[in-house]
Amino acid sequence: MARKKKKGRKWYFKLRDKYRLVIMNNETYEERLSFRLSRLNVFLLTVSLAIVLVTLTIFIIAFTPIREYIPGYMDVSIPGKLYRLEQRADSLEKALRAKDIYLYNIRSIIEGREIADTIVQELDTGMSYGNITIESSPEDSMLRAEYDAQTQYNLFFYESEDLYDGTIKLSDIVFFTPVEGIIINRFNLVEKHYGIDLATSEESTVNSVLDGTVIFSDWTTETGYTIAIQHGGNFVSFYKHNSVLLKAAGSFVKAGEPIAISGDSGEFSSGPHLHFELWHNGTPVDPEEYMTF
Repeated sequence: MARKKKKGRKWYFKLRDKYRLVIMNNETYEERLSFRLSRLNVFLLTVSLAIVLVTLTIFIIAFTPIREYIPGYMDVSIPGKLYRLEQRADSLEKALRAKDIYLYNIRSIIEGREIADTIVQELDTGMSYGNITIESSPEDSMLRAEYDAQTQYNLFFYESEDLYDGTIKLSDIVFFTPVEGIIINRFNLVEKHYGIDLATSEESTVNSVLDGTVIFSDWTTETGYTIAIQHGGNFVSFYKHNSVLLKAAGSFVKAGEPIAISGDSGEFSSGPHLHFELWHNGTPVDPEEYMTF
């Protein structure tokens, strides 16, 4: 009766039945190791080992370079490279934007337009500046207003072509003042000083006195950055000791158009000023006889 009762036990009760695992010598039958086990202990041990192995495998794949050999995983260094490339692209974009503003301001100086602090709209392809919206600083607006107030009475009652065909008398020619400044050295043929020196602030705008064509625009050892313009009526004007030249040889300029920035270049210069010469029919003339400084 007891045997039938024991035989009828449920399987989950049998999980706790104890068994003895013995390791012995095959020749001497000497017992070396023995373990008391149950089916439940063996099952739990197997499950634990499986969990440890799975966890270890996931850790190795996720945090070691071994995962690069598994299809679908990328190189671990790629995110870092992408980040550095993004930083460089951002720096290049800022440098390009600054260069665009610089080129636009140079063109604005040449054409007499407002100088931009920032460019709001994106530049068109092909370096077109026609659709640019600019933001001007208050200082630039004040400077432009002052410039307009000083030059609004510079009236020209003739066309530039009239200077070349001889229909305009020399007394009727109105010369534009090259730069605003104080005369510190006057015209003197005896001392071979063929022009006048005008003391001016650094980086002042130098303007063309008449319409004409630039015949020289380059650096010389004695006079630094020099520009010369051929005008109608056999006039030639020279502007010496500049810091920057805004026009190249062969360019056509209008009276009052910016052509250079004053400076202190050349061996013959002893301070920021403009040396201005005016020649007529191949002979130097006193600029003060033709214009008021």
